Amino acid sequence: MALCRTAKRSLDQLLSNRLSTLARQRTFVSSSTDTKSSLLSNRNDPINGFSRLLSKSFSSQTQTSSTDQMNLIRQLRERTSAPIKDVKAALVSCNWDIEEAQTELRKRGKVLASKKSSRTATEGLLAVSQHDGKVAVVELNCETDFVARNEIFQCLALSLAKQALLVESASHLSSGIHPVGPAYFEGLKLNLGHPKISGETSVPSAITDVAAIMGENVILRRGFLMSTSSHGVISTYLHTCPQPGLGRIAGLLSLEVEDGSIQSEALQRVGSELAMHLVAARPLFLTKEHVSSDALESEREVLKSQAESTGKSEMAVLKMVEGRLRKYYEEVVLMEQKFILNDSLNVKTVLDNLSKEIGSPVKIGNFFRMEVGEGIQRLEASSGDEPAAQAV
Repeated sequence: MALCRTAKRSLDQLLSNRLSTLARQRTFVSSSTDTKSSLLSNRNDPINGFSRLLSKSFSSQTQTSSTDQMNLIRQLRERTSAPIKDVKAALVSCNWDIEEAQTELRKRGKVLASKKSSRTATEGLLAVSQHDGKVAVVELNCETDFVARNEIFQCLALSLAKQALLVESASHLSSGIHPVGPAYFEGLKLNLGHPKISGETSVPSAITDVAAIMGENVILRRGFLMSTSSHGVISTYLHTCPQPGLGRIAGLLSLEVEDGSIQSEALQRVGSELAMHLVAARPLFLTKEHVSSDALESEREVLKSQAESTGKSEMAVLKMVEGRLRKYYEEVVLMEQKFILNDSLNVKTVLDNLSKEIGSPVKIGNFFRMEVGEGIQRLEASSGDEPAAQAV
C-alpha cells in the first residue's frame, strides 16, 4: 500500500510539471504572434506607424512649445490687460505671432466697445488741470467704480483735462466759465504716454481703445474752462481724490482783488477753503440778486402753501413766508451761507475779513461745483443741459 501511494504522488508531480511547461510554451507563442502581428500591421500601414514614431520623438519638443505659449500669453496680457481667454484666442488665430495678435485684440476690442456704447455710464472721475489763470475740468464716465480706479482710465482723464486747457481761443476768453464739450475734442490728437497705449492718436480713438481694454462703456461727457482776469486768483478743491488732479466732486472758485499787485498767502488759503466750502454746502447762486425769479416764485408758492396749512391769519402767513425765505437764501446763496469751517461766520463776513487782512477789497468772481454722474438720470428723460452749481 505504501508503495502504491508513493507511486501516485510521483505521477501527480510529473503531470503538474508537464502542464506548467505547456502553459509557458503557449504564452511565448501568443506573445510572438502578437509581436509579429504588430510588425505586420506597421508594415501594412506605414503612415500610422510613422505617426506614432513622430509622436514619441517630439513629445519633449511639444512640452517646450507649451512653455513658450504661456510666456506669449503672459506678455500679451501685460501689454493689453485683455482677459486671458481673449488673449489666448487671439494668439491661436494669429499662429502665436504676438504683434499680429495685439492688432487683432485691438480690432476685436473696438467692435465690443461700439456694442457697449449705448450702455449707461454713471461712474467715473473728474480731472482738473490748471495753468496761468485758467483751470479746466472734464468728466470721464465709465460703468463701475472698479474701472475708475484703473491707472489707464485715470491717465486718460488727466490727459483730456490738460488738452482742454489748450483751447485755441482760451487766451482771448473773457473771465468766466465756458463749456468745452466733446465736440471740441473730436479733431484733437492725444498721446497718453502709457505703456499699454503708446503713440499719438485721436481723442475718440484713445477713448475707444481704453473702453476696449476696460471692457466697459467709456464716455467723455462734458468739460468746462474757467478763466479769470489778471487781478484774479483761481482755487480748486477735489473730493475723494485717488491722485492729484482727480476726484469725484470738484469745487472751483475765482477771487478778484481790486489791487492786482497783491499776491498774498492769505488769498490762496481762503480761496482753497472756499473751494472746499462749495463741495460741502452746494450753493446754487452767488448773491440774492442772482436767484432767478422762477426759482424764487416757486419756492415762495411752496412756503405759502405750507404756512396756510397752519390755519393762521393772512398777515401771519406772510410773515412766515418771509422768514422761511431768509432760511432758503442761507441754503442756496453762497454769500449768505454759514462758512463750513466756522459756522459763526457767513461767507460774506469771511470775504470782508480777508479784505481787511490784505488791505484791498476782495470779491468772488465766479464759482463752479461739479459732481460725477449728476443729472444723468434726468438726461435720460430729457435732453436738457446738465445741472451744475455756478455763478457767471
